[in-house]
Amino acid sequence: MGAGLAACGGSGGGGDGGSATSAKGPIKIWYSNNEFEVKWGKAMVESWNSAHPDEKIDAQEIPAGKSSEEVIGAAITAGNAPCLVFNTAPVAVPQFQKQGGLVALDEFPDGLQYIKDRTGDLADQYKSADGKMYQLPWKSNPVVLFYNKDMFAKAGLDPENPKLGTHQELLDTARTLVSSGAATNAMWPSPASDFFQAWFDFYSFYAANSDGTPLVKDGKATFDSEEGKQVATMFETLYKEKLASKEVYQGDSFAEGKAAMSMAGPWAIAAYKDKVNWGAVPVPAAAAKADASTFSDAKNVAMYSACENQGTAWEVMKFATSQEQDGKLLTDTGQMPMRKDLPTVYADYFAKNPAYTQFAEQAARTVEVPNVANSVEVWQTFRTAYAKAVIFGNESIDTSFKDAADKINQLVAQK
Repeated sequence: MGAGLAACGGSGGGGDGGSATSAKGPIKIWYSNNEFEVKWGKAMVESWNSAHPDEKIDAQEIPAGKSSEEVIGAAITAGNAPCLVFNTAPVAVPQFQKQGGLVALDEFPDGLQYIKDRTGDLADQYKSADGKMYQLPWKSNPVVLFYNKDMFAKAGLDPENPKLGTHQELLDTARTLVSSGAATNAMWPSPASDFFQAWFDFYSFYAANSDGTPLVKDGKATFDSEEGKQVATMFETLYKEKLASKEVYQGDSFAEGKAAMSMAGPWAIAAYKDKVNWGAVPVPAAAAKADASTFSDAKNVAMYSACENQGTAWEVMKFATSQEQDGKLLTDTGQMPMRKDLPTVYADYFAKNPAYTQFAEQAARTVEVPNVANSVEVWQTFRTAYAKAVIFGNESIDTSFKDAADKINQLVAQK
């Protein structure tokens, strides 16, 4: 993720229904440049093409740019976006929709039913303000709290039964880690100002503490609340007591032993292998909770309105998110397909790969970024206010959150 998305004209989704949605023929798709997803993508394309010689997929990695969202937005403006992008960020969907760049999947007779059957109730979070679906929920990386077992043991803490169930336990554990000398920093969430950084500190904890409340609900900001301020106060304490650094770390502070805890999803299992003796627990709330929610960190599949053969594109979407292909995605990438009853459907995989089981269970309790107007600006407004109050202590949490909520309510009200 990178810079914000440039505003463009147009409104609503693209597609002219009827002929476009039934047209068949070759299509172009883009997928992520993540090496594991490239492997999956190439195999998926080869499997489709061998069975559909008249409807072949021409696939490539998303072209390089400041961010994939910027590249996709520019392609929409130029009118040469591919049919499908298997890396569409939910935060970008409102802007792409405003540009007229997306096809509503409701246009297909079985569109909504397919999504509902595959994803279940979690799909509702991905509806746009007009009630339509412009993205197919694809895969998530539910964020949990990783911890370094060796550092915990060095600090005299039980690495197999860490006390990380509540905000107070996390703070007490953080103090022990630092005061014992076992860790220089208990945590090192990025203090950078990028809008998306909020997802990996405040938002994951807020989801856990508020029983899965999104940042904006029913057109109003929700974080200026007791639950939101409890999370902000916990992070404020970490920074005030120098248990977390206010400096931006160039690298992975957890993998490199500079911090004892980190927020990450199942992608981290492969990244930390042979580097960190890690454990992971659900994100703590102010009071202990058995089934806490967290941020989804999802990427979805969207169909772009420049696509001529939308009938084929829709069939490819279904093929690529079928139970068989979802199983291959899980095996190749360790990311969680957004499919209901995930632990049951792929019971054999999780039996052989138990480290991933908690992520499969957590995947059913995730919160997405709200699908609202000006979504990137909404997050940037929040991040700026949070940094000012929580990280750098230049304003009270009460004042900063109230002002940010007022601004965000105005942004969401704009069309």
